[in-house]
Formats: sequence, C-alpha cells, structure tokens
Amino acid sequence: MPTELVVLVSVLVFPGGLFAFALGLALKGVDRRVAARLQGRVGPPLLQPAFDLVKLGFKRTMVPDTAVPGVFLAAPLIGVVAMALAVALVPIAGVYMPDPRLGNLLVLLYLLSVPGIALMIAGSASGSPFGAVGFSREMALMLAYEATIVLVVAAVGLRTGHAEGQVVTFSLAEIVRHQQEHGAYLLDPVMWPAVAAFLFFYPANLGIVPFDIPEAETEILEGPLLEYSGPALALFKVMSALKTVVVLSLGIALFCPVAPDGIAGFAVWLAMMLGLLVVGISAVRVSIGRMRIDQAFSFFLKWPLLLAAASLTVVVVV
Repeated sequence: MPTELVVLVSVLVFPGGLFAFALGLALKGVDRRVAARLQGRVGPPLLQPAFDLVKLGFKRTMVPDTAVPGVFLAAPLIGVVAMALAVALVPIAGVYMPDPRLGNLLVLLYLLSVPGIALMIAGSASGSPFGAVGFSREMALMLAYEATIVLVVAAVGLRTGHAEGQVVTFSLAEIVRHQQEHGAYLLDPVMWPAVAAFLFFYPANLGIVPFDIPEAETEILEGPLLEYSGPALALFKVMSALKTVVVLSLGIALFCPVAPDGIAGFAVWLAMMLGLLVVGISAVRVSIGRMRIDQAFSFFLKWPLLLAAASLTVVVVV
C-alpha cells in the first residue's frame, strides 16, 4: 500500500478519524455511567453521547446578531481537525506507529493547544459577556497547565535521548520503543514526579472538575459554548471526545507503552485507557468540587509545575 494512502487511512480511519470518534464517544458514555453509579444514580445509557450528537444534528445553528459569523462557525471545525490529526500522531504499542512525516511530539503539543484556542475564539466571537469571561478563564488555565506538559515532555525526551546516546528525542515512536525494550517509565523512580504532574495535567486539559472553570454551568452558563447550538455545538462535543482519546493515549505512550503485539496488545491498551478514564476523570469529578480560577492557577504553579521541573532537573543531573 502506498505510504501516502497509509497516512490518509491513519488520519481518517484508524487510529484517528472514525475509530477515534467512536472510541471517544464510548469513553464519554462510560465516564457518565461510572460517575452516576458513584453518586448512587442509574445514569444514562452508554450510547447517550451519540444520541446527543444525533439530536444536535437535527437542530438549527443559531448565530447571535452580535457574533462574527465566520469566526463563530469556524472555531469548532478548527478544533475537530486539529484533534483528528493529533490522534494519528500517538502510537499504540504493538499495534500502530505513526508515520514520521506526520510530525513528532512537539507537533502534538501544538495541536493539543488548539482546542483551548478554539474555545477562546468561540467565546470572543460570540459577542456574549459569558463567552468573554470563559475566554479569560480558559486563557489563564492554559497558561498554567501548558508549562507543566512542556516540562513533562522535555523530561521524557531527555530521559530517552540520554539512554539512546542522544541529547534529547521528541519521537514518540522512539520513546515507545525504548520503554518496550527497557521497561516503562511508570516504574522508573526518576520519572515519578513527571507521572504525577501529568496526572494533574490531563483533567485540566480535558476541562474536567475541578478544572472545568471556563465552562462552569452554575456560574457562567457554559461560558464560550453558551451561544452555540445545533451542528456547531455537536462539533465541539466531537472535539472533546477526540481530545479525550488523544490525552489518555498520550499518557500511555509517555509512561506505560508496554503491551504484546496484535489483538492482545490492543486489548491491554483499551484497558489502560479505561483505567485512566475511571480513576483520573470519573472518580475525581464526583469527589472534588470546582476550583476558582485563581485557585487553579496557583495550584498548577505550586505543585504540577514544581513536580515536572523536579523530574526534568533529576533527569539532567542523572
């Protein structure tokens, strides 16, 4: 099969595109069901996220008079495209390795910031004061957690680079291969601060309680998404589902990409995805209240950023 066709299939079908879309919706459904059970409720059916998208598809997108129509409608599409490309950059140990031409870990970091930027653009283009507040909160939160993930990635890249006789590597394929041969970083004490920092990063990046401040329903009525409806709102939900797949699979690739090849490896990968979802998202959001934006900003500067910096320092010294 021509390499160009392989790249196209990886972006549109597997592991990106249709597969990531279906998996993202399934993870959203599991999250809602598990959270409901933890709260003593029955919860919605597992397919409820898909039902919500179908419902939104039959509704009309209302563009406010005060909005900038082109920017208002383009924002969710930009986020979806970025996440569809990002999924194809993350390897699945024993199953899939991305084509080097798609980009490396640095490209993935840029793409991961696009959904937050899309939300900020949506909030500012809507003309709503709630959207403007959501814009400012999203920007403050991004400034806090983006520094953390940059240091985490630098620590992993340096650790792998030193072990492979290089200064640093930002190839996720090389990072995964090294851990398959020498053991997961999850079991490396030097990398434990980076692991802890990532565990704080991913709920913040996904906008999960206690870090759902930019879209707080009880305070700013969904903030940037308040004026969205119909297919435009559905695209934001698709973006969120794809981002869930990207962030969870990135955590596995960075710290625990050890699995057998083939179907067994794919099953192990799915089990790890579900474990990260239930422990780091479902259980956290039903047991912790929402932070204020100043609390979240201070928290990231004090703990996750400090942990990531400590891991990077130890990697450099060792």
